[in-house]
Amino acid sequence: MRKKPNFLFIFSDEHQKHVTGCYGNPTNVTPTLDALAARGTLFTKAYTTCPICVPARASLATGKYVHEIGNWDNAFPYHGAERSWHHELRDAGITVDLIGKLHFRSESDDNGFSNEIQPLHVVAGVGDPMGSIRENPPVRHRRKGINAAGEGMTTYQEYDIKNADKAIEWLQSHKDDSKPWTLFLSLVCPHPPYQVEKPYLDKFDPDNLPRPPQWKQEDWPSHPAYAHMRKYFDAEVQHTEEQIKNLIHAYYGLTNFLDTQIGRVLEELNALGLGEETQVLYSTDHGECLSARGLFGKFTHYEESGGIPMILAGPGVPEGKVCETPVSLLDVHATIYDGLGLDKPIHRNAKSLIELANKPEQERVVFGEYHALNSANGSFLLRDNRYKLIYHANQDPQLFDLDEDPEEVNDLSQSSEYRSTLDSMIEKLRGICDPEEIDRQAKADQKALVDKHGGREAILQRGFFENSPVPGETPAFRAPN
Repeated sequence: MRKKPNFLFIFSDEHQKHVTGCYGNPTNVTPTLDALAARGTLFTKAYTTCPICVPARASLATGKYVHEIGNWDNAFPYHGAERSWHHELRDAGITVDLIGKLHFRSESDDNGFSNEIQPLHVVAGVGDPMGSIRENPPVRHRRKGINAAGEGMTTYQEYDIKNADKAIEWLQSHKDDSKPWTLFLSLVCPHPPYQVEKPYLDKFDPDNLPRPPQWKQEDWPSHPAYAHMRKYFDAEVQHTEEQIKNLIHAYYGLTNFLDTQIGRVLEELNALGLGEETQVLYSTDHGECLSARGLFGKFTHYEESGGIPMILAGPGVPEGKVCETPVSLLDVHATIYDGLGLDKPIHRNAKSLIELANKPEQERVVFGEYHALNSANGSFLLRDNRYKLIYHANQDPQLFDLDEDPEEVNDLSQSSEYRSTLDSMIEKLRGICDPEEIDRQAKADQKALVDKHGGREAILQRGFFENSPVPGETPAFRAPN
């Protein structure tokens, strides 16, 4: 009897789906991922459960929404107490190893893996409690790093090269396993810093790279939620066009660097004869704004930040298919269990991507939320097959028709013509959670965490770091103001 397929889950950090050829980008930025999509299924309406690292990764681990597990921001890391898909696989006798970034609390916790190989966890088991200061947060001055975008070698690139090296070694050592295995390869690029080596920059003409929606200041959305973010990210004045051009150029280079590392791993998978007996899933924790709406980083539910690439290929997955059914990171659990033939409980709103890939487009809604850094109030995403609701607790909602307005520049929430659509979407959202109550709970938990760490002034004195350091690297703390 033939064994079940192996499962290779490749995860990146901060990859905007629009900077991917198979999602319509006109440049040859991701040839490896494009080839993966050609031999598998591309999910066009895929979303993160939270557009910031730690909560998204905790949700991915547990298969639950952020508000169900309370991992609100980057100071509430997963620590293994809630069972994960890794726990379930390991306890079922399946080798499930991790290589790379987890952003959990600590390697000393039982996170459910058979082995953690050069894992990246939050700083000192604490993370970033400054992000838990929701009322009058300190301004994070990020302009220097944004304006320094361009050529350079970073520890993140070095780390991802090592991660790909380790993955290749791992595949070689497990090529003759008699039982199916699961490898979680978690890369950190194209997460900032926005620097990359010259050969990757030279592949792209910065003057001809696409610009994101509403990148010019006169076009920025006026909704107070984003004005608040721009204020506390020191982004109330637009960067120069040259600075934005250089940043986008560097991001394309970083994304091509990521694609190259993935290509190295998949090439070895095929060279070892494992390609036809391994399901490969690629996704990311969230996207990247790249100056859209005046913002850099993630933090919003707009397509460039809340939308994510999702590609699945391998045994049982249709080749060359484009699936229009909405999906999210919540579906990863169901997919892994389905692929490995495990009968394990899944979230009521999770479905196997393998199952969805083999069906016509299904009517479905997916959900996301954000309660973290520089948000005055919690925000919530509800996406069905056509419309997107962005619901801001205690503020006006937003509604977009993504069939007619894929760049989300025309908010329909105040239109009487779409009142019934808006009401219906809000009703569906309230069927998942009470947004105002969840917002209240998140803020209460965050206040308690700030108090636990000595209060606002103690946290400000500690400072913050722009990027989590790789294993062996010392975090570079700096004052917020």
